[in-house]
Amino acid sequence: MKKSALVPYFFVVLLSTSCAQNSNSGAKTPKSVDFTAQIVVDGIQNPWGMAFMPNGGLLITEKAGQLLFHKDGNTRKIQGLPEVYVRGQGGLMDVELHPNYSENGWIYISYASPDGSRKGGNTAISRAKLEGNRLVDHQLLYKAEPNTTRGQHFGSRIEFDEAGYLYFSIGDRGNRDVNPQNITVDGGKIYRLHDDGQIPKDNPFINEASAKQAIFSYGHRNPQGLAKHPETGQIWEHEHGPKGGDEINIVQKGNNYGWPIITYGINYSGTKITDQTSKPGMEQPLYQWTPSIAPSGMTFVTSDKYPDWKGNLLVGSLAFQYLERLIIENNKVISREKLLDGLGRVRNVRQAPDGYIYVGVEGKGIYRLVPK
Repeated sequence: MKKSALVPYFFVVLLSTSCAQNSNSGAKTPKSVDFTAQIVVDGIQNPWGMAFMPNGGLLITEKAGQLLFHKDGNTRKIQGLPEVYVRGQGGLMDVELHPNYSENGWIYISYASPDGSRKGGNTAISRAKLEGNRLVDHQLLYKAEPNTTRGQHFGSRIEFDEAGYLYFSIGDRGNRDVNPQNITVDGGKIYRLHDDGQIPKDNPFINEASAKQAIFSYGHRNPQGLAKHPETGQIWEHEHGPKGGDEINIVQKGNNYGWPIITYGINYSGTKITDQTSKPGMEQPLYQWTPSIAPSGMTFVTSDKYPDWKGNLLVGSLAFQYLERLIIENNKVISREKLLDGLGRVRNVRQAPDGYIYVGVEGKGIYRLVPK
């Protein structure tokens, strides 16, 4: 991969009325903030995950099955990945560093794995260490079962909380009638493990013999965003709805988030999934998008480089090809802004240790947002 030139791209576009329409109406459009988007790494087809190394390097996952390391304008391939099952939405997905990476060197990846007795694949979480250009000391921490040849809803974001627990998501794998509401099977869940893969003794279903004991919450469709709130330490997630009904949720221990019994979305054909948008014992989303924006990647802004954005949530839109900025007060979205409008399908967004926001765009690469 060739060295990337820093090509500026200037834009800030306010959220249009048509895009803002949803059942959370009342969210206002904030004042625009001027910035420049600079391409940092180009030539990447699907930059699914990003992790920033202490030495200034950047790890990037290419969904087709490559792990890349970028530093000082040069990009190289990392060898030693486990076998990756590439199909539909599945492949090599997220990458995350251990909170104490400088001391222990653990790198965590999520990917579709073909391991198992059935054809196809399912989401797996593993960790390894980087020596030179190769991953070593592989440890498989979790592998969802059973495998299926369906190519949708692998989920697969990774996040650590303040106590060092490892959270990850697995989508319903296209089997909404079985997986999300059944805690004895994988899929449609958020999971919690210790950093070494052991199951915490206070996980909500630890004492139910038939349950998948790593489950932390259930009733999810396809979560492709996980982020730790900078003040509360809570884990937030967003997930794809069907046609309408994309959601933002705060992940709570043992809670049921309702899919597909309750939803604000409908089938892609236009028919109803259910008449219910709420039900006792099932959580309401903090926010929902109708029409669907197809959210992917999310990060809270804490950097002094964006003083007007501090505390805001950034979410990528695959469907409408922009980056959305949400201003949230008391767990309610009060305004929204559309950024990077039309640049491409935003697959991921992260705030780096240098304070800058980095955005992964399909077919283009990684951009850095530089305030004017």
